Amino acid sequence: MNQEKWLFEITPKKSLFSINLKEVWQYKDLLFLFVKRDLVTKYKQTVLGPLWYIIQPLFTSVIFTLIFNNIAAIPTNGIPPFLFNLAGITCWNYFKSCLTETSDTFKKNEAIFGKVYFPRVIMPMSTVFSNLTKFVIQLLIFISFYIYFVANGLSANFSESIIYLPILIISMGVISLGLGMIISSMVTKYRDLTYLVSFGVQLLMYLSAVMYPVEVAVDKMSNFPMAVKFIEYNPMTIIIDNFRRIVFNTSQVEIFDLFYMLSISLLIFLIGLIIFNKTEKSFIDTI
Repeated sequence: MNQEKWLFEITPKKSLFSINLKEVWQYKDLLFLFVKRDLVTKYKQTVLGPLWYIIQPLFTSVIFTLIFNNIAAIPTNGIPPFLFNLAGITCWNYFKSCLTETSDTFKKNEAIFGKVYFPRVIMPMSTVFSNLTKFVIQLLIFISFYIYFVANGLSANFSESIIYLPILIISMGVISLGLGMIISSMVTKYRDLTYLVSFGVQLLMYLSAVMYPVEVAVDKMSNFPMAVKFIEYNPMTIIIDNFRRIVFNTSQVEIFDLFYMLSISLLIFLIGLIIFNKTEKSFIDTI
C-alpha cells in the first residue's frame, strides 16, 4: 500500500541546534507581518507617534552631555560631547530594545503559541528586524547632526574601516537575539527575571562605555581591576568603541576586536538557540 504524502509534517525538532532556515523562509510573510505590527502598533495611540524614535536619543544625549561632560568633566578625545554621546546611545538603543523585547517572548505570546503553529524563532527574529528599522532612523539622525558639526568645523576623515560597520550592526542583533532567547526561556520557569531585566540592562549600560571613552574607564578605575576587565572585554563596549572609531576616525579598528566580538556573539546566539529550542517543546506546560 502506498504511503500518503503530506504537504507539511509538524514534528519535534530533531536537533537542539536546528533553526530550520528553509521553514523560516516559508513563513517569511508572517515574519514581515510581525515586523509591521511592531512598527505600527507600538506608538499607535501616542500623540507624537514615531517622533519618539528621534526624541528619546536626542534628550538622552543632552542629559548625558550635561551630567557626564559638563558636570563630571569626562573628556571625549576632542569629539563634541553631544555627538560622542549620540553615537553611543544610537548603538545602545538598538541592543537594549532587541534584548528587552525578545526576553519576554514566551510569556508575551503564550496565547498565540498555544493555538497556532509556526517556527517560534520567528517571533524574536521579528523583534530584531523591527528594531533594525528604528536603528536606521536613529542612525540617520546621528548622520544629520554629524553633518551639522562638520559644517561648523569638525574634521571628517573617513577611512576604509567604514566597511566594518555592517559587521558591528549584525553583531549587535545576533548577541541581543541570543541573550533574549536565553532570558525568555528562563522566564517560563522564573518569572522574577522579568523584573530584573530592565535593572540589569540599565547596569550594563554603565559598563559598556556608552557615555565615556574606554581609556578613561581604564585610567579612573585602576583600583577596580575586575570592573576594568569586564568593561574592556564586554562585547558591547567593543562594538560601541569601534563604532566611534569608524565614524570619527580616531584610530584604526583592531581585527582582533572584531574576531573576538563575532566569536562571543555567535557563541551566545548558539547557546540561546539551544535553550530556546529545548524550551519551546514544553514551555506551554510551565508558563
